[in-house]
Amino acid sequence: MHIDTAVVLAAGEGTRLRPLTRNRPKPMLPAANRPILEHVFDALVEAGIEKLVAVVGYKRDRVQDHFGPTYRGVPISYVSQTKQLGSGHALLQARSVVDGPALVMNGDRLVDAATIEAVDTSYAETGHTSIAVLERQDTSRYGAVEVQDGDIVDIVEKPRHDDFRLINGGVYAFDGDIFEAIDETTRHAGELALTDTIELLLESARVRAVEVDGMWVDATYPWDLLTVAREVLARGRVVESARDEQVWVDNSARVHDEATLQSPVVIGPDCEVGPDAVIGPDVALGRNVTVGANSVIQHSVLDADTRVDPSSTLVDTVTGQDVNLGVSTVVPGGPADVQVGTEVFEDQRLGAVIADRAVALGDVSFVSGSLVGPNARLATGVTVDGTVREGAEVVR
Repeated sequence: MHIDTAVVLAAGEGTRLRPLTRNRPKPMLPAANRPILEHVFDALVEAGIEKLVAVVGYKRDRVQDHFGPTYRGVPISYVSQTKQLGSGHALLQARSVVDGPALVMNGDRLVDAATIEAVDTSYAETGHTSIAVLERQDTSRYGAVEVQDGDIVDIVEKPRHDDFRLINGGVYAFDGDIFEAIDETTRHAGELALTDTIELLLESARVRAVEVDGMWVDATYPWDLLTVAREVLARGRVVESARDEQVWVDNSARVHDEATLQSPVVIGPDCEVGPDAVIGPDVALGRNVTVGANSVIQHSVLDADTRVDPSSTLVDTVTGQDVNLGVSTVVPGGPADVQVGTEVFEDQRLGAVIADRAVALGDVSFVSGSLVGPNARLATGVTVDGTVREGAEVVR
């Protein structure tokens, strides 16, 4: 039986993606020039889902205001997880609006419709809980699984080594009894993890492994948004009109005849690109982005309402919304050592992250790996190195 309901877990904050998640949840960060969650909903709708249930929490109004009651003609029900108490707890909040089997997936990970269809088909053919699994070399970063004769026999949530071949792809097909199973799951540190419930299921039922090899990409750290954008552009997962091969420009955008667009690149609605600007490769401009004359933007994601004044150079850069970068701003690109919280990640491809409403007044240079918080103000001529806290003012 085809499953017609999907529950999307989109309540998390994404603390490792700060400062970009200071004002919105992780699923609303850009995958190229549209929110990650739009891509998730696209895949579900294309797979034939007829009812969407979104579990929201942190900054939930950003999700609900963006999508409203329907998406592409498919109704959306919203349920709230008021405290972030684990993925199992998040799914439990959907109990009142789910009647029967459901597909469950994370709202912060991009997969394609074929992956969802494969999990649905497995459930329809076997009647057993089915989970997408895929090969990854860096299994220690994800939850690994052991598979025998097509069944999952063990889940290792955080393996200490990369000896495993398969990871948990985070796309599930459950019957209606999943909520009772969650009720029976033991909490750890006050949280209910969906993987703990699956381990409980393994003791008494078959859980099918569905090996897939389609698109699967997520953003855990700020530099991952650049990888996500590259994947989206490589697969042409955009809604703008094609102007040339792997060059997409919205009909409302204004690109000067003397500007150069290097594929792959997507230019969103109401953007403006000035003369002699060079945009691309691997660049995504969100809605109403302005790039001034003689500027160069490469391998970057500029979110909505960002303004880049003339003669600027941005490489490996991620901006939040309503960022204003003055004349001759320079971000040279990675690799760099990036500090996220108390942990330092070496040799990451990241020029800078510049969060919502930050302002650089002109002739500002960024040392690779810099993170600038929301509403920060960078005076003319400063050099940014490391982390600039929210609302800070940096002067020479």
